[in-house]
Amino acid sequence: MRHNPGGPVNRERPILLLTRPDTQSREFAEAFRVRFGADWPVVISPLMAIRFLDAGPVPTDADGIVFTSQNAVSAFARLTDDRGMPAWCVGARTAQFARETGFDVTIGPGNAEGLADTIIEKGAGRLIYPRGVSVAVDMAALLARGGVGTLPMVVYDQLECPPTAEALNAMKGMQPILLPLFSPRSARIAAAAFPDPTAPLLVAAISPAVADAATRLGAKRLKISTQPDGDAMLEALAGLIDAPDMP
Repeated sequence: MRHNPGGPVNRERPILLLTRPDTQSREFAEAFRVRFGADWPVVISPLMAIRFLDAGPVPTDADGIVFTSQNAVSAFARLTDDRGMPAWCVGARTAQFARETGFDVTIGPGNAEGLADTIIEKGAGRLIYPRGVSVAVDMAALLARGGVGTLPMVVYDQLECPPTAEALNAMKGMQPILLPLFSPRSARIAAAAFPDPTAPLLVAAISPAVADAATRLGAKRLKISTQPDGDAMLEALAGLIDAPDMP
């Protein structure tokens, strides 16, 4: 079955299940429907919620900031009105959000390792590193290998949430489910939230590490994104949708 943007409703289309925090899920749902059609079935069931933390005074002796997520931008911006320090951002989406928040940004290549290499090459000074309680990659450690010092600030947490009844019912059905996963932790949480699903799962993983963490889901098919960003994840989903033997 091929996707048919703008065509008639197809009841056999797989359900897109989004488990990121609510804001990110709704943004991705909008981008998905622009790409594949406004009438595509979407279920939003956040398995994590963002809680902002009071990380104490913002350092005043730093040369810049490094942002590896939109959540970090939102959480840090709550702590200070100062937008004077330059901001290094992991990729285009985080950079756009940081720019809209008032920061002067430099865009990285889309992953933490590439951003660290860019910062080290440019010889940036000591950087504030707003981060979550849990991170997939420790930017401070990556930068330290190149002699760049950081001032880490734990500014948000991601709290686990139970799945909605709609998501549980979809997982217990027989209609195929498209499940994009954006971090190893989200893959592990999804596996615990949806044990023994009967619906055929078509999983798009943003990285090989996420794919490894998703093995417990028992996906019928899994595709790894070629780049760790939203556009490449849409491409991965397109590959799953267009597979000739899709259930």
